[in-house]
Amino acid sequence: MHWKTVVSLDCLSDLAASSRPGIFLNCSISLSEITMSQQQISLPAKLIDGGIAGIVGVTCVFPIDLAKTRLQNQRQGQQIYKSMMDCLIQTVRSEGYFAMYRGAAVNLTLVTPEKAIKLAANDFFRHHLSQDGKGLTLVKEMLAGCGAGMCQVIVTTPMEMLKIQLQDAGRLVAHQQRKPAMLPMAKLGTTSAVLTRSYNVGLTPTPAARAVSATQIARELLRSQGIQGLYKGLGATLMRDVPFSIVYFPLFANLNRLGKVSPDGPAPFYWSFLAGCAAGSTAAVAVNPCDVIKTRLQSLSKGASEESYNGVVDCFSKILRKEGPSAFLKGAGCRALVIAPLFGIAQVMYFVGVGEFILGHIPFSSP
Repeated sequence: MHWKTVVSLDCLSDLAASSRPGIFLNCSISLSEITMSQQQISLPAKLIDGGIAGIVGVTCVFPIDLAKTRLQNQRQGQQIYKSMMDCLIQTVRSEGYFAMYRGAAVNLTLVTPEKAIKLAANDFFRHHLSQDGKGLTLVKEMLAGCGAGMCQVIVTTPMEMLKIQLQDAGRLVAHQQRKPAMLPMAKLGTTSAVLTRSYNVGLTPTPAARAVSATQIARELLRSQGIQGLYKGLGATLMRDVPFSIVYFPLFANLNRLGKVSPDGPAPFYWSFLAGCAAGSTAAVAVNPCDVIKTRLQSLSKGASEESYNGVVDCFSKILRKEGPSAFLKGAGCRALVIAPLFGIAQVMYFVGVGEFILGHIPFSSP
């Protein structure tokens, strides 16, 4: 006689009902040992799936994310790019094809630990919120998502901080070419010479000035400002990621549940893919105003005549007063196009069981 356990494959929404066949354990093992073994199998598999999904997703959609950052940082009356496509075309023409992937190395390096923290935290909160043996209510699903969002900013904030500096460098060069002026040092505050070289490049940027790396920026920030330098915009990141998780996790769970053939069975692959895309894009657009504020706050350098901000409230009030409410939707379309494929790809990874296959726990399955 054998006990049959299951490994949760519920992607970022961690659906309680989505599972795949796992390994067989001897009936002499206690139920608590089975649960512990299941968690040990599930978590490494989730980390592998999340890491692969993140790396594949970032590679596919990073140019759109770069366009989003540059569009969000444009001020009214100083527009360089008219749309996402115009931004990408101008970037390729003036900076080369690989400029669209500037800052991607930071994401590719940190996306796996980011996913690890998010998934582990969501599992932890869902487990403790469902100890009564009943299914999670909508409120509890939102609380679990809230907890996961709060935990992931440990990695997300410095990752976004470094990525934005590299993504926005080309826009600043183009801005200075249209309005030739050197940025005053006061604009950079306590930012180091490495960042100054990166952005104050005048009319003809030299290769050395444009070759600044994320490692150089991180070292200079740590040297001049300490660890808090990497966590600038933490409050705005929390304002974005916590509401995103609160919207995404329950929305995906309920959309995915609608596609189940039977109450106890998983939803079809294509339905989970579409549910992930729909929930991801909806949550992305819903929190886009917070993303605009976060991007503005984390941009250490400004173009000539571009305003600086002193915190979330100051940033919000200045954008609203000088650019109007529509400014908070800048890059919303780009963000939806970035997030939807990311979560769709994640669904593919979890559905086919790539992590479990690599760990040797279950046979590989195809969509």
